[in-house]
Amino acid sequence: MQSKQKSRKSSLLWDLMKGNRLYYLTAIVCAMSASVFQLVSPLVLRTTIDSIIGDKPMDVPAFVLRIIERFGGKSVLAHNLWACGLVLVSVTLLQGFFSFNRGRWTATASEKIARNVRDSLYDKFHKLSYDYHVNAKTGDLIQRSTSDVETVRRFLSVQMVEVLNSVFLVSIVLVTIVSIDVSMAIISLILIPFIFAFAFMFFTKIRQIFRQVDESEGELSTMLQENLTGVRVVKAFGRQAFEYDKFNIKNTTFRDLSFKLTRLFAMYWSVSDFTCLLQIMIVTVSGVYKATTGQITMGTMIVFNSYIGMLLWPIRQMGRILSDMGKMTVSLERINEVLTEIEEEMPGGTKRPKIEGNIEFNNVTFGYDKNNPVLKDITFSVKKGQTVAILGPTGSGKTTLVHLLQRLYDYQEGSIKIDGVELKDIDKKWLRQNVGLVLQEPFLFSRTIKENIAISKADATEEEIFRAADIASMHDVISEFADGYDTLVGERGVTLSGGQKQRVAIARCIIRDCPILIFDDSLSAVDTETDIAIREALAERSKDITTFIISHRISTLAQADIILVLKEGRLIQKGTHEQLIAEEGMYKRIWSMQTSIEEEVVELEHNVG
Repeated sequence: MQSKQKSRKSSLLWDLMKGNRLYYLTAIVCAMSASVFQLVSPLVLRTTIDSIIGDKPMDVPAFVLRIIERFGGKSVLAHNLWACGLVLVSVTLLQGFFSFNRGRWTATASEKIARNVRDSLYDKFHKLSYDYHVNAKTGDLIQRSTSDVETVRRFLSVQMVEVLNSVFLVSIVLVTIVSIDVSMAIISLILIPFIFAFAFMFFTKIRQIFRQVDESEGELSTMLQENLTGVRVVKAFGRQAFEYDKFNIKNTTFRDLSFKLTRLFAMYWSVSDFTCLLQIMIVTVSGVYKATTGQITMGTMIVFNSYIGMLLWPIRQMGRILSDMGKMTVSLERINEVLTEIEEEMPGGTKRPKIEGNIEFNNVTFGYDKNNPVLKDITFSVKKGQTVAILGPTGSGKTTLVHLLQRLYDYQEGSIKIDGVELKDIDKKWLRQNVGLVLQEPFLFSRTIKENIAISKADATEEEIFRAADIASMHDVISEFADGYDTLVGERGVTLSGGQKQRVAIARCIIRDCPILIFDDSLSAVDTETDIAIREALAERSKDITTFIISHRISTLAQADIILVLKEGRLIQKGTHEQLIAEEGMYKRIWSMQTSIEEEVVELEHNVG
């Protein structure tokens, strides 16, 4: 099972690199070239000390010997040591050149990959079902799109090439030191197995902590996002201290986990630093002893002192590489969880019929949990151009019923037909272009009022925007603003009143000229006069639009062609206003109460006057 998971992660990583693999290949070549020149520098020093300044035979490749002889041999170099310095500078410059290009190409590739992943996640969010977003935590999704993507980018930018380069560098160093002196090579490797073992133990321990830190940060982001969004509610109810205490608990948990992570890193680097320095000390002491006793040359001792750092550094870094790989793996899993979610468009039909507004519900049953239906055996029919009003207590299934018309959810039993076509056979995107929904809680983007109204119709003209706002009884209000339609709306419409936000949302829906319009208790935030004005303007605009209105206000429902009364998911009453007040039931009771209250208000106003 674990091998399959690793395979999926490797496959995802490989897929993410698509289009940028050549950059990584170039970076690997540059990294290996830089490592080769890094290895050459100590050998140049060794030859200079032992053979040019000293009298040891030159132990260099034949082509290098031929070059030296062409310039006059080692006697000429002995009198012109600046040439050896020039070689060292040249080798160092070449090493720097390849190191720079390695960083350049990995940075280019990783940034492009990060951009592609963010684009994929953002695109995926829009393709996921309504139900997914109802249950998902916004802060956690933001965390996956930012922090987790950054973790993957950082690994691809820094550690991806480093892994291969470290293997290459260690292999070359091992071959080189063994070829120079076997006994010194063995001394140089005494503590290497321990460093490897400790790095692996660190990796297994750190990986689980990374997941805990990631999840804790996601919870912290979610709470922060919720509180900043609902800051007016917090202030209105004086809950600042309570919310601060809740945030403090989450923040403390995140801090404690981060401290735990820091302590593990501190322990790893302390132990690995001590072990590496101990290994360097062993090599230095052994090298000095062997050089003073004539077992090795001074140049050889310098080579081993240089190479031991090259050998230990990538091995010491293995712990960081493994820990970063562990963190990257966790982040990759979290990103993959979103990317592999089933998209909403996958199930369902593909028909795109002409929608006029004739609707039939026949024995429809639906439940978010199939064993606990929210709607039970709902049957009614609506003709094109009719207005349907829906009344019922909280939790009776009113909103769920209209959500079925947009296929935000699919019913489990029964049939819903629009103009004779089964709802499940109609393409969702096409359906939502023809069924306008004004939500109970309007959401406005942090843009101008004009942009918010036109968001559902990108090619809308100014005349269409003004007309939609006028129908929603908002045009005169907007005209009074200093910047008119170019007035910037705060985040989630915070700079507008509840009724103004609602009317902008209504205008946004109206501008699309949908043959079916749904008002999900969206007229409750406006006063009675504005409510009447909006409904009259809608009726005057077109008599062919089928309209659904959810409301608790009888004055809003009374003019409807059909009134549906729901209770506990069942349709308990159906008819016109006159029919329903003539029979005993919920509708008549609510009508009587509201009428009585209205009469008392009128009488009170008369007495005050």
